[in-house]
Amino acid sequence: MKALFATSLRYTGAVLEILDQHLLPHQEVWLPCQTEDALVAMIQKLQVRGAPLIGISAALLLAYLAEQGMTQTELKATAQRLRKARPTAVNLMNNIDAMLAVIDQGVAAIVARAEALFAEDQSLCQSMAEQGAALLAPGSRILTHCNTGGLATAGVGTAIGVIAEAHRQGKVAQVWVDETRPLLQGGRLTAWEMQQLGVPYQIITDSMAALLMRDGQVDAVLVGADRIAANGDFANKVGTYNLAVNAHFHQVPFYVVAPVTTVDSECPGGQAIPIEQRSAAEVKGVSGSFGDVCWAPAEAQAFNPAFDVTPAALVTGWILDSGVYDASGIEAFIAQMKRA
Repeated sequence: MKALFATSLRYTGAVLEILDQHLLPHQEVWLPCQTEDALVAMIQKLQVRGAPLIGISAALLLAYLAEQGMTQTELKATAQRLRKARPTAVNLMNNIDAMLAVIDQGVAAIVARAEALFAEDQSLCQSMAEQGAALLAPGSRILTHCNTGGLATAGVGTAIGVIAEAHRQGKVAQVWVDETRPLLQGGRLTAWEMQQLGVPYQIITDSMAALLMRDGQVDAVLVGADRIAANGDFANKVGTYNLAVNAHFHQVPFYVVAPVTTVDSECPGGQAIPIEQRSAAEVKGVSGSFGDVCWAPAEAQAFNPAFDVTPAALVTGWILDSGVYDASGIEAFIAQMKRA
């Protein structure tokens, strides 16, 4: 497999390495990833995260293992285990299916498919960035949730890719970065990426978004997605639905930015999207490069879905690599995908 480099993933001809996102922004530590156990653990600990990047990581690991001599039977079993590592993000399933389609064709075909998926994600990200930036006016104040940049993809990102391109075009006046409870991907990771890109930003708590919208301080909301259903409903990091409701009430344009690899044409609607339930410890405290803090009583119970579902009726537009769609357009596009 040839050398491949992304913001949080790299292959240098010897080993696949992943940037430990759990330690950002204070430490930049690269972790070797040479086994399925290692990658599953990294996915579940959110050391690697972001729907597109999870799928790409799984594809590259399968290619690496094929080069190391793993048999086709073993590769198929490994692929099925990787598929189950994160139930909501459909990119993982889509990429696993793409790899399974060529496993019987030998090592060269497996490697070629993994490299193609990596390159495809970079291309999809650039297309989304250009499509989305065209929608934004100069002086835009943008609110975003969770992390959707190069840390979450092989390319420039989804929603953050749009922000980066709009910034390059001189259109961005301010980015409001939701801290994104309970894991702080916004406060830790998006803030880090904004810093790297030189984009003007301020971190806000998730509960401040409505106040900013009320006061006319938000011109658009841009978020990513982990799965888009056939009717346009989509799952994203928990807290996205709150933003959509607030944006709808305050008449602020609300856009979801995602590649076609995030579309699940077999999923009829949001109610059919599986939602991962995570540890109560994430709500009762916080952990990261700064250490572990627990502020709740040890006996406290907590509800901790990793994602929520936003209905299509609350979305202004879907920014995909193939174009920008309204509600009727996204359903027609996904129906066409399913027939193809």
